[in-house]
Amino acid sequence: MDTTQRTEQQRSADRRRRELLEAADRVVLRDGPQASMNAIAAEAGITKPILYRHFGDKGGLYAALAKRHTDALLASLRAALDAPAERRERVEATLDTYLAAIEARPQVYRFLMHPAESSGGEQGFDVGRHSAPLLKRMGEELAQVIEERLDLGPGGQQVARVWGHGIVGMMHAAGDWWLGERPCERAELVRCLADLLWGRLAAAGDRVGGPGF
Repeated sequence: MDTTQRTEQQRSADRRRRELLEAADRVVLRDGPQASMNAIAAEAGITKPILYRHFGDKGGLYAALAKRHTDALLASLRAALDAPAERRERVEATLDTYLAAIEARPQVYRFLMHPAESSGGEQGFDVGRHSAPLLKRMGEELAQVIEERLDLGPGGQQVARVWGHGIVGMMHAAGDWWLGERPCERAELVRCLADLLWGRLAAAGDRVGGPGF
C-alpha cells in the first residue's frame, strides 16, 4: 500500500469518526446521561458492533466526546483570557464563558460530569474515573496560563498550579450547584466568584516579557 492510499484511508477513517461523534452528540443533547450505545448506533445508522469497532466500548466513546467538548471549552476560555480588556473584565468573562457553556448544553454537561446507569441495561460510567481527568486537564491548562502571565515570585510554578486547580474546582462546584438550583442570575454568580478571586489576582504583577494577564 503506497503512502497516498494510506493517507486517504486515514482521512476517510477520521471523517467517519467525526460523523459518529456528531451522531453521539445529537443523542447526548436529547438523552443526557441516559444516552446509550444502542441509541447512538441507531442515530448513526450503524450496528453497535461497528460503533465498538471505532471506540472500543462506551468508555472509549465517552473519552472521545469529552476531548471534543473540552477542546472547544478550553479554546473559548483562552479567547476570554486573551480579550483586549482590563484584568477584572477578563476574569469575569472567563468565568462567564464557563457558566454559559454548561448552561447552553446542560445535557452534555450532565453526560460528561454526571454519568448515570443508562437505559437498556448498559453499565454507567465511573464518575471519578471519567470526569476527574477533564477537571485535571482544565486545571493544568489554567495553571500554565497563570504561570506564563503573572509574576508570583519564588515558587511561582507551584502557586500557579494551586491556583489553576483551585479556580477550576471552584468553577465546577459552583457551576454544578447553580445549574441544578438556579438560585440567582448567571451575572450575579459571575460577580460573586470574581469577588472571591479578585484580591490576590489584583495584587499580582504581570510577568516580565509575558503576554500579560
